[in-house]
Amino acid sequence: MKELWTVFGRIGLLSFGGPAAQIALMHQELVDKRGWLTEEQFLRALSFCMLLPGPEAMQLATYAGWKRGGITGGLIGGGLFVLPGAIVIAALALLYGAYGNLPAIQALFVGVQATVIIIVIAALIKIAKRALVGRAYLVIAILAFIALFFFAVPFPVVVLAAGVAGALMPGQPTEAQIMPKGSLRNAARVLMIGGAVWAAPVILVVATGSAFLLDVAAFFSLMAVVTFGGAYAVLAYMTQEVVFSYGWLTTPQMMDALGLAETTPGPLILVTQFVAMIAGLAQGGTGLALAAGALTLWVTFVPCFIWIFAGAPLIDWLDGRPRLRAALGGITAAVVGVIANLSLWFALHVVFDSVARVEWGIINMVVPDPASLQILALSLVGVAAVLLLRLKWSLLLVLPFVALISLTASVATAAL
Repeated sequence: MKELWTVFGRIGLLSFGGPAAQIALMHQELVDKRGWLTEEQFLRALSFCMLLPGPEAMQLATYAGWKRGGITGGLIGGGLFVLPGAIVIAALALLYGAYGNLPAIQALFVGVQATVIIIVIAALIKIAKRALVGRAYLVIAILAFIALFFFAVPFPVVVLAAGVAGALMPGQPTEAQIMPKGSLRNAARVLMIGGAVWAAPVILVVATGSAFLLDVAAFFSLMAVVTFGGAYAVLAYMTQEVVFSYGWLTTPQMMDALGLAETTPGPLILVTQFVAMIAGLAQGGTGLALAAGALTLWVTFVPCFIWIFAGAPLIDWLDGRPRLRAALGGITAAVVGVIANLSLWFALHVVFDSVARVEWGIINMVVPDPASLQILALSLVGVAAVLLLRLKWSLLLVLPFVALISLTASVATAAL
């Protein structure tokens, strides 16, 4: 157990750079250095985690810990993957709430927001190369983008439709794997106990009568079960809900949240904790912010442990479900359209000062005011694109560099 704490603590502290870098780090630590997992076990577990809602890298860490030390090991592996980033995000949220409205800080965050657009575009390119392996998947991606951008179809509906379309694709091989004896009964037991644990704080929130915390619990619980395809896939949906339905944050604040989450260790979905804390600060101060952040962490990550503890014994059987894998392929293809919608959404809100949602019959989309074009923001997007996509600079260098350019330009403009 001491070794588990040491190894997964190291992974948690060094898990920068998104899922690809985090998975590569775990492969190095768990397969190459220590042999805790074989290459085949690692790849099969990764494939299984990609079938699940939630951050696959965190779930992979949970699986590796479970394989090494049972449920306790799984809690250590997954918990230490999240904890360092959660602590950093909590501190950043409190600092942002205290100083985020200062002109100099706002100028810095214009650079952060411009960089976020390119971060999302880079994620779009990577996922598209992996997901669009045939014409049918390309069609699913295009339809997902059209549904979201032009018709404002809810994200869960798009994901469900894409999964059904993928599962119904012709030419899937016969499913011949035999389910391990007693596995469904064990999985059902874990789901029941885990579900009760997951719901316990929500019941306490109901008892307190806090409408805000109840909204936080309900919304981020829903997010926890629809986050197929990673954090980028649900950011547009989350932005729409927290900005327009709940009024907790503005779109620029959402982009600031994503930019800060990109620079911290741990899964990118920790952006939900930042959102909840900023909303809590606005609703009732530091105490409510900390409560909202803790509640969001609970309802977001407890399901990840449940999926692993219930499903890990079934990995070999699930790996032989071609229809299930085809459904995941359809969802992943739709995620390309979802992220394309997200990148365009963010770009419009950064490059134009005035953006409004308009309706023409069944069409429901955002349209910018051309007269509100922000030349500085557009220039910063161009700089970030060259540095990240062309020159391949590290994100940890690009974010502060572009932010400093933004601050310098703002100071120079004010001086003139």
